[in-house]
Amino acid sequence: MRDGILEYTDFPESQTLHTQVCIIGSGCGGATLAKRLTDFGIDVILLEQGGYYPARDMDQNELNMAGKITAERNLSTSHDNGNILAYGQNLGGASVHYWADSYRTPQFKLDEWELEYGVSGHQLKDLEPAFSAIERDLNIHPATEEYFNTMNQLLRSASQTIGWHGHHVPQARKHCVKSGHCMQGCLYDAKQSQMVTHIPTAIKQGARVIADAKAGRLEFKGNQAESLQVQMIDRRTNRPSNIELTVKAKHFVVAAGGFNSSYFLMKQGLQEKLPALGKYFSMNPSTVVHGIYDRPITLWRNIPAAYCVDEFVERRYRNGSYTEGGFLIMANQMHPGALAASLPGFSDDHAQIMEKLPHLGGTVSWLDDLPDELGEIRIDGNGNRVVHYEYGPKTQKVMKSALSKQAEVQFSAGAKEIIVAGLQGIRLASMADIKKLDDITFTSGGLFLASPHPGGGCRMGVDDQNSVVDYTHKVHGYANLFVSDSSVFPTSSALDPSLTIMAFSYRAADHIKAALGA
Repeated sequence: MRDGILEYTDFPESQTLHTQVCIIGSGCGGATLAKRLTDFGIDVILLEQGGYYPARDMDQNELNMAGKITAERNLSTSHDNGNILAYGQNLGGASVHYWADSYRTPQFKLDEWELEYGVSGHQLKDLEPAFSAIERDLNIHPATEEYFNTMNQLLRSASQTIGWHGHHVPQARKHCVKSGHCMQGCLYDAKQSQMVTHIPTAIKQGARVIADAKAGRLEFKGNQAESLQVQMIDRRTNRPSNIELTVKAKHFVVAAGGFNSSYFLMKQGLQEKLPALGKYFSMNPSTVVHGIYDRPITLWRNIPAAYCVDEFVERRYRNGSYTEGGFLIMANQMHPGALAASLPGFSDDHAQIMEKLPHLGGTVSWLDDLPDELGEIRIDGNGNRVVHYEYGPKTQKVMKSALSKQAEVQFSAGAKEIIVAGLQGIRLASMADIKKLDDITFTSGGLFLASPHPGGGCRMGVDDQNSVVDYTHKVHGYANLFVSDSSVFPTSSALDPSLTIMAFSYRAADHIKAALGA
């Protein structure tokens, strides 16, 4: 046992464990839920399939850390191999490698979810106590001036010159040393991830936290989940060991993340009763635009995003036709390996761009998925998860708008040339070349895309024919099975969902507490 966390080496033989609540997944949803339930004195077992990698096990090496704190070494993609699916598979989940952006849910989203999808009990008045508590516990505050690297300074200056609205990005950090290695975890425990906040608190309050524990089959008796089979993973080989745990609990909570919770429930055979399972999937597809500057930029210094352009957060229409918007724009942070993968060309062409790496700046846009063009989680013939996401005609318009605005702000910031990330290799010498975007290929890597903000697949709602959980986070038709992560979002959250997930988990905790009669 290390730091109160049980690992595969702590289980020499198979055994049965008993608890009040068993939580599958230790990211923003599961860890926050464990902390909140233990606030109430409820006995919790928190399971994590991935390993435990505290700061002392980190080395800031881009490739090494991809193998530890990102699932499938950041090589997992959507169905057409065109979108990198970025999520965690480690204790603390994606919060260990995320940028620490920490936003309250936009009011227009809370209204949309309540009015159009029947989500009750999740308005601002319901979430305010959770937001306030989490913001205090995770030291969330707007980025201050010392954390603006060169690209963030340029983005702010250029967007203000154009007349676009923006803001300092709220951050979950304490005593940040500006290393620029946020995506490799925080060697200094300054980023307030779940691994250094809610999980240690939950352990102090009695939670049993088990890493290297892959959740398998739920056993049901009628509409009641009675036990969960857990396969311990040998961390040395990343393969199942011969040790199995059986967890018996009064309530089970799936918090495996937006890419995996619906997949887990589908593997339990719940899709026949719940036809919406896996559907209505969003992932904030992000478009990346590089700029070549005369001055050094060095993207991998200081924090990733200190400033955000929110001018276009909501889609704009004229006479019923889309005109622009539906995204945020931030300064990008990519390290040399990821930058190399996102740049077009091969051999000498690619090398010529890489030689300019210190002068390469860039932006990223977070797209608010179109409600009528959402994706789907599927299972293929081999039982593997497939993230199926078509970029419909409306989505393509939003993406082109995002690319155009990113090019505009970077030219205003002093970029001498724009390179649209992706295999297609679109390059712009000025805004006069913007028509080149009309020929862009959105699939199969033509446009480089990444998605670290999944949502949906276990949509919250009233009807079991078009949603999976009710407003209490309980799965329709099951007495003691809950979901507590971004997969319950009816549509995209429009921005980094971490704080929304945590606040929703506070609401889930209230309902689980009530169900236990605690």
